[in-house]
Amino acid sequence: MKLATVAHGGRTTAAVLDGDRWRALPADDLSALLTTTEPDRIANLAGAELPDATPVLPLPSPRKVVCCGLNYGDHITEMGRELPAHPTLFAKYADTLTGPEDDLVLPPGVDVDWEAELAVVVGAELHRADRGTAERAIAGYTVANDISVRDWQKRTLQWFQGKAWDRTTPLGPVVVTPDELDPVAGVEVICRVNGVERQRGNTSTLVFDAADLLAYISTFTVLRPGDLVLTGTPGGVGSGMNPPVFLADGDLVETEIPGIGTLRNRFRLTDFRRTDLRPTDFRLTDLRRTDSRS
Repeated sequence: MKLATVAHGGRTTAAVLDGDRWRALPADDLSALLTTTEPDRIANLAGAELPDATPVLPLPSPRKVVCCGLNYGDHITEMGRELPAHPTLFAKYADTLTGPEDDLVLPPGVDVDWEAELAVVVGAELHRADRGTAERAIAGYTVANDISVRDWQKRTLQWFQGKAWDRTTPLGPVVVTPDELDPVAGVEVICRVNGVERQRGNTSTLVFDAADLLAYISTFTVLRPGDLVLTGTPGGVGSGMNPPVFLADGDLVETEIPGIGTLRNRFRLTDFRRTDLRPTDFRLTDLRRTDSRS
């Protein structure tokens, strides 16, 4: 089953794909639907067809967005790290999320990198869950790209300030339920920049898979329906190249997971004079580290 939040008739609604047509579900978006409806009941709620509906940001208001860095063996190697004993986690806000075809807009003077990822959608409340309980609580999977501002990420030992810029984490275009997609068996995670493939990994090589991550995270914080967990990125990020390569104004970033779909996001730089954020602002003691990328 493929679920989405779609734009139709000047508003948004949660929807389920029936053949090649979207059918309405009784909520304004998937975030709202999952807070009131168990995932296995959703198919029975399909209503009127929605011709010309267009998928937008599927989950606009998760309570929590938790991300795992350094979770593919090849990416860990390119970052000069050892395999971790525990997941390397950081958080984003819902404000960080943006739609599957939205522009990614940042100010000039920053080093912006791509990170294609599989995202897990939580479908039931989890608190100190074991692996089996966590696996049963997965509502579905979607595509994400953890667009990262590397120079800000390297300012301190904490990654947050390079990972949580508003409207820079595209998500979508749909959420696919676990009966149609099995990341443990392996699905490819692909990123292209201007048509050139930069990343291609397989979720079968994750150090910590979706159920592992949900169980681990639920040990210290409650996960609720509609929350998101990003599972990490494979090798091929720009900052891992020699010399490093970063996004330039006008670049097209395509993030694909076969069986789910493709994000297509254009990178744009704002006019320097239109923002009060300048590259020289907040430059305190230089704490850049070459090993602080995820």
